[in-house]
Amino acid sequence: MFRSKVQDEIEMQRRAARVFPDEKQNQAKPMYQVARADKFGTSKLDGRNPIKPKVWVETNEPWHRLILDPGSNIVLTWNRVYLMTCLFALFIDPFFYYLPFVRVDNNSSCVRLDERLRITVTVLRSLADVFYMLNMVIKFRTAYVAPNTRVLGKGELVTDPKEIRRRYLRSDFFIDLVAAVPLPQVVLWFIMPAISSPNYNIKNTTFGLVIVVQYIIRMYLIVPLSNQIIKAAGVVAKTAWGGAAYNLLLYMLASHITGAIYYLLTVERQITCWNSECSRESASSNVTCHLKYLNCDYTDSSDYQNWANSTGVFSNCNAGNQSINFKYGIFLLALNDGAVSTNFLEKYFYCLWWGLQQLSSSGNPLITSTFIAENTFAIAIGAISLVLFAQLIGNMQTYLQSISKRLEEWRLRQRDTEEWMRHHQLPDDLQERVRRFVQVKWLATRGVDEETILIALPADIRRDVQRHLCLDLVRRVPFFSEMDDQLLDAICERLVSSLCPEGTFIAREGDPVNEMLFIIRGKLESSTTNGGRTNFFNSIILRPGDFCGEELLTWALLPKTNVNLPTSTRTVKALTEVEAFALRAEDLKFVANQFRRLHSKKLQHTFRFYSHQWRLWAACFIQAAWRQYRRRKTAESLSRWEEYSWWEDQESNYKPENENARPGSSAIIEKLGSISRRFLADDTELARLQKPDEPDFSADHFD
Repeated sequence: MFRSKVQDEIEMQRRAARVFPDEKQNQAKPMYQVARADKFGTSKLDGRNPIKPKVWVETNEPWHRLILDPGSNIVLTWNRVYLMTCLFALFIDPFFYYLPFVRVDNNSSCVRLDERLRITVTVLRSLADVFYMLNMVIKFRTAYVAPNTRVLGKGELVTDPKEIRRRYLRSDFFIDLVAAVPLPQVVLWFIMPAISSPNYNIKNTTFGLVIVVQYIIRMYLIVPLSNQIIKAAGVVAKTAWGGAAYNLLLYMLASHITGAIYYLLTVERQITCWNSECSRESASSNVTCHLKYLNCDYTDSSDYQNWANSTGVFSNCNAGNQSINFKYGIFLLALNDGAVSTNFLEKYFYCLWWGLQQLSSSGNPLITSTFIAENTFAIAIGAISLVLFAQLIGNMQTYLQSISKRLEEWRLRQRDTEEWMRHHQLPDDLQERVRRFVQVKWLATRGVDEETILIALPADIRRDVQRHLCLDLVRRVPFFSEMDDQLLDAICERLVSSLCPEGTFIAREGDPVNEMLFIIRGKLESSTTNGGRTNFFNSIILRPGDFCGEELLTWALLPKTNVNLPTSTRTVKALTEVEAFALRAEDLKFVANQFRRLHSKKLQHTFRFYSHQWRLWAACFIQAAWRQYRRRKTAESLSRWEEYSWWEDQESNYKPENENARPGSSAIIEKLGSISRRFLADDTELARLQKPDEPDFSADHFD
């Protein structure tokens, strides 16, 4: 036994060391711990108390003893699930009102319960009650912000289980308990059968009041639950369409409960007429009428059969009979249409439409009788419909406007652009180019200013977002594929998206270059005349993965960069709609100066290989060298002909058949002179083919 106590003490010390790493192991554990929390519920470590709360420290405590952070994703997810469960429960409860229905047999009628519907609704209601009870358990294990510690939206999270239980029992426990108790099931299966009164309206009224009271409490729970979700996530629904659907669902739930109450009151009004006629018949004639005969459980008895054959209760309460004295009021239409005696689906959709119609029209078409309950129901419909309909229209308008807000802004901007172009009398082709650019911009961004969103983010989040958006695309560029991740992150952080409609000139030969462009989608035509040389033209097609504006890279890597930007050696035009990333001059200069790893021989060879300026120079140099080589070979061949002296000796005696077959000495001399002049032209051409400016890859290079 001594050994077990020692082992228990050692285990307690180990747990204390894991929970309180900065305290001594023999120090007593405090009653509760406090952590800092911001207005969104996110826990932070209090500077005055360096001990982390036990709930956020990895321990060996069982799951049912853990304390939940009210701002955590687990609690937020549960609140969303619980909200859906509450809406499901509010949808199930009105079906209890459809349980009683009127059975019509020949000339007699009676009231009974729908057994199949009773079992189905009981099972579904019990399933929803489980979530209400589970929510109570979760609230017992969820920390809260101490009210006296809130400063500018911040406060301290109390994680002591005793304090949490004490606060919950004093605040919302009673309301949650009343909402979680299965009252309708208890009343339906135990209390109603125990009521000995033969008057069926007493049972219906008792059952209806119980459901209404608990229904109101459950509707009240949605308000603080929605506020908790809004406080943690900002909105209840993540999308505008979801918010609109949520508000429409609440309006349909109100129509659902209104139609169910209307159905139950219609059945009660029918039973009230039967009860009054039965009492009058028993007092004025020899026919004995018992209220129990109106229940279908007694229709098999012989006394009921004798009474049904001689009574006038059902004929005097026939809603279709215009001569009856009983006033049905707003329930007359449902009785004439047979809504209380048809199958479940037909009467449900009939009552749902009636409820939706009355809420949408504020009860204007209702014509009531002097029955107090009927008028009270009509007044409630008129008052509640005004509030619900106004809230529905207001919220739906807000959500739908948020969907079309960007589109309306774009239309207004497009209208202003059209007016501006007409005012300045721009040419038609230029107006068409402006319209095309606005259209391409809208299709790509949907009116969202991406740069504004990124600038508002913290530096680390902005860096991760840019890395996610650009890294894979940047690696497609062969020049960037040779760089390390650190340099790629710096480049991705400074890249900006660029859209170019078809026919747009991105750069013109001789204009300053202010950005490098890396193509992601589309085609560009890059052409040059090499500074306006006569009979010189070169054109290539740039595809995804290529880049232009490489003159800027050379400028950025110079040890002493001039203030003036380099001039473009090519004219770049968009052949299709082009999507690209642009690296501006100042950003490229910053990257080049901060990361000296850019100076490497491998990058030098990669730059030369993929640079179209270098490719053009190489192609022109090879062509000029090849022409010079061919002319040198021709000159050597002609020189060999001149060495033969016998050619001139035999020239006068020998006359070939084809006089142009072999040249004479004068022709050879003329030919050699022409070749010499071409040698000089080739030398001049090679001299004019200057190498492009090459980036300084020599300093601090790393292989």
